[in-house]
Amino acid sequence: MEEIFRTNDLVKLSFIEHLLQEAGIAYFVADQHMSAVEGNIGAFPRRVMVRGDVVKAAALVLAEVERG
Repeated sequence: MEEIFRTNDLVKLSFIEHLLQEAGIAYFVADQHMSAVEGNIGAFPRRVMVRGDVVKAAALVLAEVERG
């Protein structure tokens, strides 16, 4: 799997998940449960991962989403 997006913003993460679901692209959110370890301070960004064969399609879907 390859990382296509990284963010601390949970609202943006939800929007990204929505866009990928609408496009039919399977994804995995890594580090999603780090908040339990970090004390919910948002220090560790969540990483959105997709299979290597859909990286280009996912990048197109997320092209207009501001990074960060």
